[in-house]
Amino acid sequence: MSEAVRIRLPDDAGRLRTLRAGTRVLLSGPVYTARDATHVRLIEDLGAAGTLPFGLEGQVLFYAGPTPPSAGRSAGAVGPTTASRMDAWTPRLLEAGIAATIGKGTRSAEVRRACMEHGAVYLATVGGVAALLATKVVSAETVAYGDLGTEALVRMELEELPAWVALDAAGNDLYEEARIGSNGAAERPATTGEGVDDQ
Repeated sequence: MSEAVRIRLPDDAGRLRTLRAGTRVLLSGPVYTARDATHVRLIEDLGAAGTLPFGLEGQVLFYAGPTPPSAGRSAGAVGPTTASRMDAWTPRLLEAGIAATIGKGTRSAEVRRACMEHGAVYLATVGGVAALLATKVVSAETVAYGDLGTEALVRMELEELPAWVALDAAGNDLYEEARIGSNGAAERPATTGEGVDDQ
């Protein structure tokens, strides 16, 4: 496995667009959590003001809802939710200036095109390890929509959260490449023992 690229947000957000799908990164700095209900509010506020609210231009959205502090951590648990649930809103948010998104799973063709058009990327992180990922959260502060509970817009300061570039700014898709690679491997004839004399 190649060495991870360390990204310090928001200064290195522009560097993300130069990385190819499959690149492993360690993210440090602020990201903003946003799930389904948060997206509805963001789109409403964006429509009303014409610009992203709360200084989100150039920032990174993490599709997660952190639980309250516990066990000495700023967030008890924080894990990525299924990114495709945010596909309907993502192109508009990328157009408005969101630099990257973090979640898990595949994205739509529309999100892929939007990443290419606006030089944005989609990062995938590991699901099912929310307590472990929470150890990478230095601080968590609600910025807006507190009435949404765990779906509030929360600014989290990260220290080396692991992720992979899943959709890059050139349109390469890690999930698609993995699917093709898996199918190719399945179609290739077995080579184990080729050229070996059994006698």
